[in-house]
Amino acid sequence: MFDLDNINEIWQTIARNKTRSILTAFGVFWGIFILVILLACGNGFNNGLQSQIEGFATNSSFMIPTNTTVAYKGYQKDREWQLDMSDMEAIKKKIKGIDDLSPISSRWTYNGENNVFYGIKGGNFSMKGVLPNYNEIDRCKVLYGRFINEADIADARKVCVLGKKVYEDVIGTDKNPLGLMIKANGIYYQVVGVIEAYNSKVSIMGSVNETVVLPLTTMQVAYHTGNKFDFFMFTTASGYNTKGLQAEVKTLLRERHDIAPEDEGAFMCFDLEDVFTMFDYLFLGIKILIWIVGIGTLLSGVVGVSNIMLVTIKERTREIGVRRALGAKPSVIIRQVMAESLLLTILAGVVGLVIGVAIMAVVSGIVGNTPSEDMMFLDPQIGFGAAIVATIIIVLSGLLAGVLPATRAIQIKAIDAIREE
Repeated sequence: MFDLDNINEIWQTIARNKTRSILTAFGVFWGIFILVILLACGNGFNNGLQSQIEGFATNSSFMIPTNTTVAYKGYQKDREWQLDMSDMEAIKKKIKGIDDLSPISSRWTYNGENNVFYGIKGGNFSMKGVLPNYNEIDRCKVLYGRFINEADIADARKVCVLGKKVYEDVIGTDKNPLGLMIKANGIYYQVVGVIEAYNSKVSIMGSVNETVVLPLTTMQVAYHTGNKFDFFMFTTASGYNTKGLQAEVKTLLRERHDIAPEDEGAFMCFDLEDVFTMFDYLFLGIKILIWIVGIGTLLSGVVGVSNIMLVTIKERTREIGVRRALGAKPSVIIRQVMAESLLLTILAGVVGLVIGVAIMAVVSGIVGNTPSEDMMFLDPQIGFGAAIVATIIIVLSGLLAGVLPATRAIQIKAIDAIREE
């Protein structure tokens, strides 16, 4: 379709009326340009949101025991009940599909007095007892040392991991915290690590940055709770539904603690998978809307190209008629018209694509591509796959724009062309 002679002839036809050709091409240029900008902005907002929730296991859920709301087996309603380590063993043994399971014991201070000290410096912070696999659910960055390990749990060691703010306020950034002894709630612990949340504005039961993390067994000994704890978290293995597993866990705990089967109020649950699924559907909807708007804008440009091509065919009626009289086949005429439409569309579309990508690259450089707690717009660029799809759309648009003019061109008869003034 595009040999050298054809390209030269097509270019002469386009250049014959530069203003009209530019205005015609602008519709296609603008459609592709808008599509690229919208796709890049959508990716930017998606990347920004993903950076805000980085570190959280998207398939996680947590469950807290609350007072019963239904009388059952001689027990009055509003009864308190507690979780213990035997519940965790039963869940691991009887329920398939749970990946990580982490019991948690927490302590908060409500009077505002300092409870964590290093020397004369102190601060008011929460305390949390966990197992090593807690960091697989509510992931954090280890700035110094390490996280809680199995040896700490087995020996109930008096060690702790400090949140970043605890370290900064109580010890100070001018000291290496590893090996130092801090006093928390009247008990001394050796610092083995410092951790930082991926995002301090999003937290589960208190910010990691403002928490002193202990081995769960150490916490249980320190507060004389035996094998009991406050709540637990779990992640769902691949191929399993979090809601379904949550229902199975509730059923098992109801049986073990004599809770009425219909008592939903005895549990407070939060399913992070639902939240992340909602975000996924939200951005899927945004992407679909972007493609609809972008392609709709492009189609308006295609209509413009098609209309101008019809005008061009009308102006070239005598030329086309003479070609037909000299024996030009309909396929030759169709090929010529389609080639003109395709070339004009591709030129305009590629320019729109390149300029759109270039502008968003500049914007990306300005806003940066490093995650920030306050940044909800990050690295706004389109992917390679989207660029390929946009290119295919440009080519299809060019072919679509040429269909009606080509059909009109082959309907011109030589005798009618001779009569054309």
